[in-house]
Amino acid sequence: MLYDISLRMSYVYDVAASGSHHVLRLLPLTLSDRQRLVAGSVHIDPKPDESATFIDFFQHPATYMQLRAPHERLDIRMQARVSVQAPLPTADLSPLLARLPDELADHWALDPDSPHHFVGPSPKLEEVGEITDYARESVTSGQTVRQIAEALCARIHRDFRYDAKATTVDTPAKEAFALKRGVCQDFSHIMILALRALGIPSGYVSGFLRTLPPPGKERLEGADAMHAWVRIWCGRTTGWIELDPTNNIVAGTDHVVVAYGRDYADVAPVIGVVKSYGHHKTVQAVDVVPVP
Repeated sequence: MLYDISLRMSYVYDVAASGSHHVLRLLPLTLSDRQRLVAGSVHIDPKPDESATFIDFFQHPATYMQLRAPHERLDIRMQARVSVQAPLPTADLSPLLARLPDELADHWALDPDSPHHFVGPSPKLEEVGEITDYARESVTSGQTVRQIAEALCARIHRDFRYDAKATTVDTPAKEAFALKRGVCQDFSHIMILALRALGIPSGYVSGFLRTLPPPGKERLEGADAMHAWVRIWCGRTTGWIELDPTNNIVAGTDHVVVAYGRDYADVAPVIGVVKSYGHHKTVQAVDVVPVP
């Protein structure tokens, strides 16, 4: 599939910001086995007084920007053309859960893709007892690691309700778990915590998801959104797989990857500090359009 993707993020401040620093992670990745960024650009208004690009620890291109002059709003626009290939179907060659610690111990590399970075606590994810119990209840004897991940994905999809008003970007996983509702970020964080509680390395994927209108309805511009799903290490033979608990599906050609991390803190599309006071309004619109 070939997609044209556009994103607009606008921040409108009650009181003009006297300065700001931001790091942006917005452009889709090029991945040798599934995805290629054909072309892409990021436009910022007002124009930054200082900007630089760099590669972060997890090998994602990022942009640092600084605004020194007062500004009442910040507009960020990203446009990209991306080619996405369907993942090849594979047999389940993942080990039984009891054998996974030995395979993890035999993995000596500490490169950004190493499962060792994704098995312990991370900036936004500390162990939650209720989620640990939930994870253990989801495991039955004789299941492989991949079967456990798929069962947890299906259970979260069944037990939790999508509700965009129930949580915010800062809602802890413990609170979202208690509410049994939230958005893709919440479901992904809960699934990651559940898998890590079982000793299964797992991480957060930030990206875009093509959404389809109901039958007979026209597609609405800006109706798509940034999305999140989960990456799971299923042993040395299978490696990493990606599951989407919001929709209970394997990530496929409708999923476009922007960044991999331990949790949302590693992959936030825009993060920074603003010198201001009062409230601000945020507006986001995303279009993921297939190219004929």
